[in-house]
Amino acid sequence: MTGWYIGFTIGVIVVLVVVALVVPILLLAHKIGKQAAAINATLGKAERNTRPLTDLTTTINHAEVITAGLRRGRERLGG
Repeated sequence: MTGWYIGFTIGVIVVLVVVALVVPILLLAHKIGKQAAAINATLGKAERNTRPLTDLTTTINHAEVITAGLRRGRERLGG
C-alpha cells in the first residue's frame, strides 16, 4: 500500500510542476495576443498614411517631362 501512496504523491507533484510551467506560458501568450492586435492596427494606419507614396514615381516622371520641355524651350530661345 505504501507504493501506491508514493506513486500517487509523485504523480501529483509531476502534475503540479507541469501546471506551474504551463500557466506562465499561457499568460504570456495571452499578453502577446492582446499586443498583436494593437500592433496590427498601428501597421494598418502606417500603410494608409504611406499609400500615396506609390504615386511618387508618376509625379517624378511628369516632372521630368516638364523639365525636359522647359530645357528644349530654353535651347530654342538661345539660352
